[in-house]
Amino acid sequence: MKIRLAIPVLGALLVAPAMWAQSNGAQAPLKVGVINMQAAISGTAEGKQALAELQSQFAPRYTELQDMQKQINDLQSRLQAGQTTLSDDEKARLARQGDQLSRTYQRKQQELQDDSNDAQQEIVNGLGRKVVELLDTYAKENGYAVIIDTSSQQSPVMYSANQVDVTQDVIQLYDKNYPLKASATKPAGARPAAAPKP
Repeated sequence: MKIRLAIPVLGALLVAPAMWAQSNGAQAPLKVGVINMQAAISGTAEGKQALAELQSQFAPRYTELQDMQKQINDLQSRLQAGQTTLSDDEKARLARQGDQLSRTYQRKQQELQDDSNDAQQEIVNGLGRKVVELLDTYAKENGYAVIIDTSSQQSPVMYSANQVDVTQDVIQLYDKNYPLKASATKPAGARPAAAPKP
C-alpha cells in the first residue's frame, strides 16, 4: 500500500521541477540523480578509517567468542566420542558445562552485536550528517532537482543509469572537504564488524 502511494508522489516530485524548468525557458534543465548513501559513507577515507578502528576495537571480543565456540565444539566432541565409555555422571557434567558455556556464548555474542551496532550507528550518523550537507551543496551546484538514496531495500528506484549515480562524486567531495587526519591506532588483523543495516 505504501509503495503504491509513494510512486505517484515521487512521480509528481520529479515532474513538477521539470515543468517549472520548462516554463522558465532561460534556465538549464534540472537533473535527477541517485546516491548509495551507505557506499558514500563507507567509501570516504574517514569512513574507511573509522571502520578499521571499529574492527580493531572489537577484535579481542571476537577472538574471545571464537575461543568459546572452540570450547563448546570440544565438549560436544568429547560427549559424542564418550557415549559408550563415559560414566553417566561424567556425561551429565559435560552436558551441563556445555549448556552453561553455550548460554554465556550467546549472551556475549548478543552484547557484542549490540555494542558493535551502536558504535557503527554513531559513526554512520556523524559521517552521514556531513555527507548530507555536502550532497545539498553538490546538488545545487550541479543542477540536480532530486537525488534519491538507493541504499535502502525499500527504495522506489528500480533502475538507474550509471550517469545519474553521484555516489563517487560525493565521496571525492567529502574526502576533499574533510581530509583524513592521522590516527594513533593501527587496525590489527581483525574480523570485520557487522555491516550497517539498511
